[in-house]
Amino acid sequence: MEITKINRRITLSLLFFLFVPGTTLLRADNPIWDIDIRGGSQASAIVDSMSDEELLGQVFMIGFTGPGADPVILRWIREKHIGGVKIFGWNGDNLPLLTEASGVMQETALSASTGIPLFIATDQEGGWVRHVKGSTSTTPGNMSIGATGLPFDAYRTGKLIGSELRAMGINMNFAPDVDVYVNPEAHVIGPRAFSSDPMETAVLSQAYFHGMRSQGIVCTAKHFPGHGNADKDSHGSLPIINDTLDTAMERDLIPYRMLIPEGLPAIMTGHLAFPRITGDNTPASLSPALVNGVLREKLGFEGLIITDDLRMNGAQYNGEGIPQAAEDALRAGNDMILISQDRWLHQRVWDHLYALLQRDSSFRVRLEEAVKHVLQVKEEYLIPDWRVPFKPDPAQLANAIPADEEFLRQQAARAVTTVSDKSLPVKNDERILLTGQLGGFFKAGRIKYPGASVFEFSYNPFYSAPSGAAAGILARSGRYDRIIFCLATPGSFEVLKQLVKEDPGITKKIAVISVLTPVYLREMPDLPAALAAYGMGDESFEAAFSALAGEFIPRGKIPLYQQMQ
Repeated sequence: MEITKINRRITLSLLFFLFVPGTTLLRADNPIWDIDIRGGSQASAIVDSMSDEELLGQVFMIGFTGPGADPVILRWIREKHIGGVKIFGWNGDNLPLLTEASGVMQETALSASTGIPLFIATDQEGGWVRHVKGSTSTTPGNMSIGATGLPFDAYRTGKLIGSELRAMGINMNFAPDVDVYVNPEAHVIGPRAFSSDPMETAVLSQAYFHGMRSQGIVCTAKHFPGHGNADKDSHGSLPIINDTLDTAMERDLIPYRMLIPEGLPAIMTGHLAFPRITGDNTPASLSPALVNGVLREKLGFEGLIITDDLRMNGAQYNGEGIPQAAEDALRAGNDMILISQDRWLHQRVWDHLYALLQRDSSFRVRLEEAVKHVLQVKEEYLIPDWRVPFKPDPAQLANAIPADEEFLRQQAARAVTTVSDKSLPVKNDERILLTGQLGGFFKAGRIKYPGASVFEFSYNPFYSAPSGAAAGILARSGRYDRIIFCLATPGSFEVLKQLVKEDPGITKKIAVISVLTPVYLREMPDLPAALAAYGMGDESFEAAFSALAGEFIPRGKIPLYQQMQ
């Protein structure tokens, strides 16, 4: 190795090791968006000093079996110098063990030859999507924030989630979801969206981003260019969205156009085809026209671009396999590839890309560019003293999680929306049947109405009515004055429709509490009593039942303007 490269290697190790001890929390008088260290970036010099293994490793973000830091992931960190790890739901129930694992993985990365810390990432959007569970907060979710329309709620939610992740050593979050929810069939997005209005989505996304950034978290807006007009789930298939670039620019891309000038550090590309933009069915995540042409050149994004999980079926549209998809993603302009499991697949992708690196100079140039973007974001977020601690203390979790239960109660109550109040309130002296799919619904319902009976039906199948659900409710309905129905999924909506079809007179008894997306209510405008609560946490159900009982007047507004007309 040349002397200059040795010197740069020493500089690289010192650059990161100098900041390991003595982390400090953020100070209110030192907001991190006022700090810009990119002007002094060492990324280019670091890239020049890297071996091929070190260079390739930085574009990998992979999952592991967990729940602790297993030997396989530690070996990949130590020997292959990977850029990041992803915490999935199967890693995230035991919070002390996960926190300890974060410290062990960072220690392993910092003691390796490069000394470059890891991105430790997860999906903690709030609401419906919460990969790290345990005692972490179940916030009312993005659509609940859209129902209040308050940037304050978005900022505080981002800050709350960020503070909990910080306590566990997780420094990157695949949030906010900035998809503009314009298609009622976009079930996989639904309550994860703030609104069907692009500007409202953008404003609330900005506030959420700054709240999370105040805790040192690398925000990753998703799913570029936009999943809100898809009628399929890219986990299972490739959605085809026949929107033009003009439509996308004035709708789906508005949040990105407003977040990028704010300093958004990272964007996740989605496995979605836009044939009227690209001319074919190549997923956006693998499309040079969308990643490089639109995101880099047209929108001017200079930060980090990472793919959604390449194990999703939407990324494997042409049947060529995940190693080829990884190559295509990097060539298209992504800087990191996300692959959930397993280690044999990780090795196959590594072998494919390493061989390519040896023989293809254009791929080497692209890889060097990608690693510069990775390192620039790490410089910005993982070096300063306000960074997420490299060695978080599991003993302090009880003081940090849950972060702010009173705010969650207030925000949930602000979001509750009256859809129909013709037969409200529901009185405590009425004979009441609670029916639905969710434990939190029954828990809050029995507290508000102690004498109520319960009929629970299955959450699955998600898209169709569970067998026997409607018949079971109808068989009991004659014994009750009111039926409080929890509407949460397409399947529960099918149950509700069956009830009304079989016994039209039952409608006058039913009071609906809608959680997640309220979009299904547009098909049943004659319901005499319906409230939207959006979230699935205790706070959301408590607020919904309080409103149902007439204890306060809901002030929320459904943020789905086109769908609910």
